[in-house]
Amino acid sequence: MPVPWEALIPFGLLTAMFGAAGTLFAASSRAQNLGKPPRYGIDNWDTMMMKRDKQLTGHERGQSASSVAPPEFANNSVWSVERIK
Repeated sequence: MPVPWEALIPFGLLTAMFGAAGTLFAASSRAQNLGKPPRYGIDNWDTMMMKRDKQLTGHERGQSASSVAPPEFANNSVWSVERIK
């Protein structure tokens, strides 16, 4: 059975477009995560650590090697401020 050579051009275009879309999506995901791969299977512990990292560095994927919290961390709380009556 002969090969229909006319079908190779659309096949090549589709392959190139899917490859370009996948590459751009992966690059966009990494750019949003500070160059790190996306997280999968996030549990409660990971969620708490992501909240802590966001308070310390301003980004969920940012991490700090300092053992002392910055001074802004004293007022940076996830708890809402309530007045006791």
